[in-house]
Amino acid sequence: MKFKDWDAWYNRIVNIFGYSRREDQRAADVLSRLLGETAVPLDGLRTLVHNQPVLILGAGPSLEDDLKELMAVGVLGAFVLVAADGATTAVLHVSKAVPRIVVTDLDGKIDDLLHADRLGALLVVHGHGDNIPQLERIVPQLVHAIGTTQVRTRPHVYNFGGFTDGDRAVFLAVEMGAKLIVLAGMDFGQEVGKFSKTKLTSIAVKRRKLEVGKALLEWLATRTTIPLYDVTRRGEVVRGYQKITPDQVLTVL
Repeated sequence: MKFKDWDAWYNRIVNIFGYSRREDQRAADVLSRLLGETAVPLDGLRTLVHNQPVLILGAGPSLEDDLKELMAVGVLGAFVLVAADGATTAVLHVSKAVPRIVVTDLDGKIDDLLHADRLGALLVVHGHGDNIPQLERIVPQLVHAIGTTQVRTRPHVYNFGGFTDGDRAVFLAVEMGAKLIVLAGMDFGQEVGKFSKTKLTSIAVKRRKLEVGKALLEWLATRTTIPLYDVTRRGEVVRGYQKITPDQVLTVL
């Protein structure tokens, strides 16, 4: 994605939430330094996703039911599993699987994020102005990691677009050339899922973030030819993503 296209969205996000571009850029600098030469190269991420069917698991209220239904029809193994932050906990403990990729700003259950890393998951760690202390504490513990930012890129830190962990995972999959993308646990409704941010300070802010995330996904759908599907059981319809049931998933592979 061209930076100028994303930056127009980023400016809107800054205006809505009052974020600091300077602090976001500082976070990218810190993350770049922490990752250093141990970072997974971009080609390593691309190899996992390119021309592969990708299942992106959000941390919405439908996640647990969606996972169980997908397990029941036996399709999890057909996908590259991408967990959005807190969804990692459900993947590990409900499906007993290991996500191949975890997209996180380190708001989820840290023990589960570290466990996924030790089991071989690639953590795509997002740096922003509000999580610099978490970056400094957790990134040095990671074995398989690469960085993302909402501002200017730095060595080992990339900007694929996206705002929340869930929609950022979709932007990543599109940028890396997925064969097709299926969403699950991506409700975008008024209810906040139990696997979502563990230190939630404002439900209203979380809901507003989800509104922006949904708008971003709908915008992204107009800019890609990759087939996009959604098996989320409840929640809102995301325009541009064909609603299917778990037992229809095999028909789109």
